[in-house]
Amino acid sequence: MSTYSVVTSDFVNLSITTSNRHYVERRFQKGITIDEFKGKLELITGGNPATMVVEVYDRNDKLICTLSDGQRLLGSYPIDDGMHILVVDNFSRTQENLNDVEKFEISEEEYAKRTDTVKAFLEKNKLGKYNKEEVERKAERKKQEEAEAAAVQLCHVGSRCEVSVPNQPKRRATIMYAGKTEFKEGWWIGVKYDEPRGKNDGTVNGKKYFECLPKYGGFVKPLHVKVGDFPEEEFDLDEEL
Repeated sequence: MSTYSVVTSDFVNLSITTSNRHYVERRFQKGITIDEFKGKLELITGGNPATMVVEVYDRNDKLICTLSDGQRLLGSYPIDDGMHILVVDNFSRTQENLNDVEKFEISEEEYAKRTDTVKAFLEKNKLGKYNKEEVERKAERKKQEEAEAAAVQLCHVGSRCEVSVPNQPKRRATIMYAGKTEFKEGWWIGVKYDEPRGKNDGTVNGKKYFECLPKYGGFVKPLHVKVGDFPEEEFDLDEEL
């Protein structure tokens, strides 16, 4: 017989749900076996330990694993506070007994005072909506993305433009590409400069987005591109020494 050991903390707070949407929140010892865990789930859900399927989902409702090894310890699975357990079974044989199961009910005020809840865990560790700085960063990123999505709609392939990248001189160019790319997230505008002050020929990391001479191509963010009547500038190379 294989030997298993608990690799995380001694207790875990879990939400228990069933296919009939029965819901409770309970705290369990991680040192119990899965067979013992199923026995506790029988008292909560009325399911049959011999036939129930126990699935573990994370806080984003993503399936993590199925608790199938009866002799394995609960704590040896990747289970953490705030996750929920879905018990799948034929509950019809014990449905009449579910009314006898003590329901877990608590007021919002009492729930807020508790220190062993998902809310308390998130607040303590400044996760999710309780991380003010992260919430502000997400809001700023969303605002930036919305502004870029609006700006890219004005950048039509073939249009003339002026590129104004911070700390760089303004450059005139022709728009050759507008959209998402594989080399970086977000919206990007591919341009062909009037003079060889770019970084590529329209190809980045082996993918060709448009064609132009080497050093004439470049990619910039939509907010740095101003579309308008910008005639191509003439450069007299004979004047350069």
